[in-house]
Amino acid sequence: MTSLPFLAFAASNMALGSSEEELKIKIDQACTAGDEFYKLYYENYDKKRHMLSKLYMNNAKLVWNGNFVEGITDILEFLEKLPSTETSVDTFDCQPLLDTFSQGQTTIAVTIFGSVKYHKQKARAFHQHFILTSQDNFCRIVSDDYRFLDC
Repeated sequence: MTSLPFLAFAASNMALGSSEEELKIKIDQACTAGDEFYKLYYENYDKKRHMLSKLYMNNAKLVWNGNFVEGITDILEFLEKLPSTETSVDTFDCQPLLDTFSQGQTTIAVTIFGSVKYHKQKARAFHQHFILTSQDNFCRIVSDDYRFLDC
């Protein structure tokens, strides 16, 4: 698996004074990057979970149904202990974050709604929210929040 390029979105950040046209371009670029990201993420989550290491930053944080895990090593260890999955994404949304909220770092928020079927279990609805940032012109997960919706 190769890491996902941050596309043209990494070339310039979004400032508060951006024009409406610049903002539209940033949103379109964020959506393209987010679309490619979530497809790559869930393909690997379902089939090659060990490959997710290429998508997380070293200091990433994960909250999985209330369980807090910090650091890429601990996150991968946690995820690899979960049963095998089949994930179906129903909808997603992507938004670029303003420079002022991300210390000038190119950053996008990706929100996913879908269903997941764990080995020999019925499918469950879930919500997942990622904060992605550009590191060496590749998407990296800074923050990952995963919740089942059927409490």
